Amino acid sequence: MSDYLAVVACGSPLAARVHEFATAALDRGWQVRVVATREAMNWVDADAVERVTGVAPLVEQRRPGEPKRFPTPGRVIVCPATFNSINKLATGIMDNYAAGLVCEALSSGTPLTIVPLVSGALWGHPAWAAHLALLQKAGVTLVDVRSGRINDPAPCDDFSREFDPAWLFQ
Repeated sequence: MSDYLAVVACGSPLAARVHEFATAALDRGWQVRVVATREAMNWVDADAVERVTGVAPLVEQRRPGEPKRFPTPGRVIVCPATFNSINKLATGIMDNYAAGLVCEALSSGTPLTIVPLVSGALWGHPAWAAHLALLQKAGVTLVDVRSGRINDPAPCDDFSREFDPAWLFQ
C-alpha cells in the first residue's frame, strides 16, 4: 500500500481547515497531497497547505505528457464533502480532478473516508439516503462532522468548529 494520502476538500467553509487535516495526516506518518475542487479554493489557504505539505493544492488535471504529480494514494479522505460532490461520487460523475481521484479510489477499493457537510434542508432530498447507503456498501467510511461518529452522519446547518481532525483517522 502506498504511504501517500490524498486529502480532498470540496467547496464549503470547513475547507478553510484542510491544512490542519494535512498536518494530522503528516503526524501519523503519511505523505500528503491536498486536492481541492475549484469551489473549495474560495476557502482553502493555499499558502498554509504549501507550508504544511511542501506542495500547493492540486485543482486541475495534469496536461497531456506531464508526469503524475504523486503516486496512487494508499488512502483518500474527503473533508468536507458537499451534497453536490457526494451525489456525483455515488453516480460516478468525474467532471473535475478531485472527483476523478475519488472515483478511482472507489473503483480500486482504496480506503476512503468521507465527511459530509450537508444542511438539513438538503438532507431530506429523495436521492440522498440512497447515495449514502451506496457509498457505505462500497466500503466508504462516513464520519459525522459534529461528533465524529462513524457511519452515522447527520446534517450540519452551521460551520462546525468542533470538528477534530483526529476523527479522520479512527
